[in-house]
Amino acid sequence: MDAGDIAKTVTRIAFQIYENHFEEKKLIIAGITDNGVILGKRIRDELKRISEIEVVFIEIKIDKKNPRNPIKLSQDIGICKHQSIVVVDDVLNTGSTLIYAVTHFLSMEIKKIQTAVLVNRNHKNFPIKGDFKGISLSTAIKEHIDVAFGEKEGVYLS
Repeated sequence: MDAGDIAKTVTRIAFQIYENHFEEKKLIIAGITDNGVILGKRIRDELKRISEIEVVFIEIKIDKKNPRNPIKLSQDIGICKHQSIVVVDDVLNTGSTLIYAVTHFLSMEIKKIQTAVLVNRNHKNFPIKGDFKGISLSTAIKEHIDVAFGEKEGVYLS
C-alpha cells in the first residue's frame, strides 16, 4: 500500500464505522500508541468530515512487548461509560495488543466495542478480530509488516 491507498482505506474504514454507528451522538476512537494513534486520528478526522457524530479521541499507551503492564489512557476512562468505542491499531498480528487494550475498557459498562486495523495478518493467538480492516494478508510468521506514516508512507512486507 502506498500513501494514496492508505488514504482511500482510511476513508472506507471511516464510512464503515459510520454505517455501524450512525445513530450514536458520541463515539470514542481509541488509538494504540504509536501508529494506532496516527491511524485513529485520521479516522477521527474523516468521521468528523462525513458525519455529525461527536468523535472523542483517546490515546492508549500500552507496552506492546508486555501488554500486561499497566495501560494508560490520555483521558479519564470515565468518558467511555455507556459509549461505543472503536480501538484502532495499525497491524493485527497475534492479537495480544488489541485484546489487552479492549479488555481495559471492560472495567465499566460500555455500549459496544469494536476494532479497526489497517492490516490483518491472520496470525492470531487470541480470540479477537478486526471489525474494520484495510487489508488481510496471509504471510509467513517470519515475515514482518512495517507501516510507515509521513515521509515514505506505506505498508511494507519484509
